[in-house]
Amino acid sequence: MISILFEEGVIIHHTELPIPALLFGLIAFASFLVLAAITWSYRDVANRHSHKESGSRAGH
Repeated sequence: MISILFEEGVIIHHTELPIPALLFGLIAFASFLVLAAITWSYRDVANRHSHKESGSRAGH
C-alpha cells in the first residue's frame, strides 16, 4: 500500500528547513532567557509597596 502511494506521489518528500536546526534551539533558548529575565525583574515587588500595605491591613 505504501509503495503504491509513494509511486503516485501522495507521500510528501522531505523538505529542507528554512534555517539550520541548531538555530531553532538557539532561538528557543534565547526566548526562554528573555522570559526568565522578565520574571526575575518582578522579584520582591510586593515589598516595594509595604507603606501601602500597613493602612489596608487594619481594615481587613
